[in-house]
Amino acid sequence: MLNPIQIEEAYKGFMGDFPKNAHDGIIFVNLQFLFNAGLLNWIYEEADNRDNLTQYFHVIESPDKVTLFNEQFTVWIVPKTEKESGATYVLIALNHQDRLSLEIVFATTGVYNTPKYVLKILQHFLLDVLETEATLLSMEKS
Repeated sequence: MLNPIQIEEAYKGFMGDFPKNAHDGIIFVNLQFLFNAGLLNWIYEEADNRDNLTQYFHVIESPDKVTLFNEQFTVWIVPKTEKESGATYVLIALNHQDRLSLEIVFATTGVYNTPKYVLKILQHFLLDVLETEATLLSMEKS
């Protein structure tokens, strides 16, 4: 597992050349996104917290962001003030032995910029990345 210094260096690298590193761009969370992703009902459900992947992280807080990391993922939650309103950017990286690969970046604003929404959407994307990695692994073995 990478140490906090390596994680911070990776974050600075990702932010230093953001367009290159965020290959899919930023996914902006809005009603259409929630509908297309099938999250409208799920976002309001009170899930059993024991199944929530977002609980299994080490946390580093700094003035500009919160960093979550474990064996599989590193996540940066970055609050910003834009046009007199708040926004939260979330960067999700997959951990490899000696490096991180930025997989998904999403942003929440307005009514979707609450901790509950951010964590539910983060959970959705973490599960999505795990499913994608499992599919790729099974294809490699075939």
